[in-house]
Amino acid sequence: MAPVSTPRRINPNNICLPVRDFFHDQLSAPVIKNLLWDVDGTLFDTYPAITYAISKTLGKMGASAALNVIDGLARQSIDYCLGTLSQRFKLDPDLLRLRFAESYRTIPPANQPLFPGVREVCEWTHAHGGRNIIVTHRAISSTRSLLEAHEMTSSFDAIFSVEQGYPRKPDPALLEAAIRQFKLEQAETLMIGDRDLDIQAGRAAGVQTCLFGRVQLSTPADYRIDRYDQLLNLLRNKNE
Repeated sequence: MAPVSTPRRINPNNICLPVRDFFHDQLSAPVIKNLLWDVDGTLFDTYPAITYAISKTLGKMGASAALNVIDGLARQSIDYCLGTLSQRFKLDPDLLRLRFAESYRTIPPANQPLFPGVREVCEWTHAHGGRNIIVTHRAISSTRSLLEAHEMTSSFDAIFSVEQGYPRKPDPALLEAAIRQFKLEQAETLMIGDRDLDIQAGRAAGVQTCLFGRVQLSTPADYRIDRYDQLLNLLRNKNE
């Protein structure tokens, strides 16, 4: 008689699935093959640098706001943050954006770290025949600067940016362009982001969604993680 195998124990700290039961998910949901990535707050920890640059810019324009206030606004979107602050302090919005951009450019990409575990997730995706694609509001040149500074350029197959004329998320156009160009199966594709608008865009594009971080969402994500080893374990388990 063949020996009975013992079910493998799963550490709940390694996988965080708020919407689906893990074992049901293993049996019924499609594998995850392709990853669509947001940049700021998802791939790279850029918000401290962004917050510092906005604070410095406000100071030069005779205004001041608490760093935690700036950070909270910036995590909704940088445009929203600058627009809100320009109204609050009666500043010229175009001048505020210009001076912020000048200040932010002085911060080296190397000082805006890659989140731990991202490299390993990207390597796993490529090793299993999948795609890593960036879908971002950030300019292509500054995205490439971050990738180059952290030796991640070869980890990504393409960058889709609003700079190319696509509308901003939560409109799904960025994601849909990536899906069309690379002929991705939507059911096998996962959108990873740190904001509500990333999850909304993913759902509108018909892909699976994963929230990185602990923010409260108005739109539920399929998965929640706060460390990338959790995502790596999820990918391994779903693709066994």
